[in-house]
Amino acid sequence: MDATVRLAQQPEADALLGRSPLAIMTGMLLDQQVPMEWAFAGPYTIARRMGRDDLDAHEIAVYDPDRFAELLAEKPAVHRYPAAMAKRVQQLCQYLVEHYAGDAGAVWRDVNSGAELLSRLTRLPGYGQQKSQIFVALLGKQFGVRPRGWREAAGPYGDVGSYRSVADITGPTSLDKVRAYKQEMKRAAKAKQA
Repeated sequence: MDATVRLAQQPEADALLGRSPLAIMTGMLLDQQVPMEWAFAGPYTIARRMGRDDLDAHEIAVYDPDRFAELLAEKPAVHRYPAAMAKRVQQLCQYLVEHYAGDAGAVWRDVNSGAELLSRLTRLPGYGQQKSQIFVALLGKQFGVRPRGWREAAGPYGDVGSYRSVADITGPTSLDKVRAYKQEMKRAAKAKQA
């Protein structure tokens, strides 16, 4: 796996995301209730605090939960909710160890269809339907993981030329477009409630 991504908007963190299946999967897991750049810088921060160049699912899966939570809570914290996210990251790694021998890339490496990829992703701890669809789109648009029907499995996130999610961010300009789209969706949702 080797892709150029600009999700963390930090060269070292983005380089890790581009080469490490577990890092990109962890960044996607962390991408909730914090700015996207903060979430996707998280895997790099975790790896550095563990004294590593990459994340290792086997190591994280068995890491002492209290110490792992402390590692994510160190200033600056990896997430707004470091203890909860530490638990989720460990659950994700434990699942990967149990079902994929700790190899995050195996989740998509041999899939035959977008539907199969989506199904595998929705079974991951912390990945619901929407997060899984966004990740399918991210894999297809930026990592070249394009099994038959991947755009359909990604739903609207797979649309060509859309700026709906992290799957569409390739730099500052597209980041601004995605943010504008999300703000418009929030405004529309509030208007519906009024």
